[in-house]
Amino acid sequence: MQERVIRWPELEKRIGVSNVTAWRWEKAGKFPKRIRLGGNSAGWIESEVDEWIKQRAAER
Repeated sequence: MQERVIRWPELEKRIGVSNVTAWRWEKAGKFPKRIRLGGNSAGWIESEVDEWIKQRAAER
């Protein structure tokens, strides 16, 4: 099964924070790292983002 890659507009809708906040979380190791897609394109593995969301919900 191939992993789905989501781009920024979809990610923003899912996590509800700015791209700067997501970038800071990534750099601090608190959010899944993006993958390079070529050129200036990047995306996130959907299953990693889903797991991150589930972990946040479990911590509340």
